[in-house]
Amino acid sequence: MTGELSPIDKAKFAAAKRAVDFVEDGMRVGLGTGSTAAWMVRCLGEMVREDGLKIKGVPTSVRTAELARQVGIEVISLDEAKWLDLTIDGADEFDADLNLIKGGGGALLQEKIVATASDQMIVIADTAKEVATLGAFPLPVEVIPFGWQTTRALIDEALINLDVMGREVTLRMNGEAPFVTDEGNHILDLHLKRIGNPRQLSLVVNQIPGVVENGLFIDICDVVVVGHGDGKVEVRDINAGTVEEEKIDFLEGDNLFNDL
Repeated sequence: MTGELSPIDKAKFAAAKRAVDFVEDGMRVGLGTGSTAAWMVRCLGEMVREDGLKIKGVPTSVRTAELARQVGIEVISLDEAKWLDLTIDGADEFDADLNLIKGGGGALLQEKIVATASDQMIVIADTAKEVATLGAFPLPVEVIPFGWQTTRALIDEALINLDVMGREVTLRMNGEAPFVTDEGNHILDLHLKRIGNPRQLSLVVNQIPGVVENGLFIDICDVVVVGHGDGKVEVRDINAGTVEEEKIDFLEGDNLFNDL
C-alpha cells in the first residue's frame, strides 16, 4: 500500500510514525491539525487498537476530533485535561531555532493554545518545510469578523515599520465566501516573503485591535521530526542540542492505510 504513496506522503508518514514513539501509556496528548498531523492521529489510533495504548487526546480542530474518534482515540477537551504531557502537530515552515509558521489549515488559534498548554511540543514535517528564514509561506492571522477591513488596514500600517520583504494582506476565502475558523473568525494571510524579526512581528501584530492570534510559534516547539521520502527521519531536539537519524520501515500490510 505504501508503494502507492507519493514521496511527500511517505515523508509525512515516516515523521508521524517516529513521533508517536514519544507517546506513553496514560498520557494526555494534543492532536494537531493538517495532512501530516492526520498521519500521526492514524498512527496513534493503530497503537490504541493493536497495542492497547491508553491515552486521552485533545484535538485542535473539529476535523481532527472526528478523525481521532474514527480511529479509536478517546477525545477530551482541554478544559477537561487542564494540562497536557505532549502535543504533536505539523508546521507550514520551521527554521533552525524551531520557530514555526502554522495555520495553513486554519486551526492556528486552537493549535497555539494546546501547544502552550503542553510540557512538550513535537513538530512533524517533511524536508520542504525547513527554511533558513521564515516568511515564504503566508503568515495566517486570525481576526474577528467585525471590522476586519479596519483590522487589515491597521496591519498594513504596522508592516511598514517591520522587517519584512512583502506587505500584501489578503482575506482567506472558501469559494465565494470568507473562510471561517472553528471559532467563527476570519483569517488574513500576510504575504511577507521574509520575516527578519519573528518575535517583534508577533508582538506587534497581536497588539492590533481585532487580531485574535497569529501563526508564529516562537519558543514553543521542543523537537522537530523531519521525514524523508525514503523513510529516513531526523529527530532534532532544540533543548538537548542533538540530531538523531533513523530509518522507518514501511509495512505493506499496515492497517493504517486501509481507510485511505
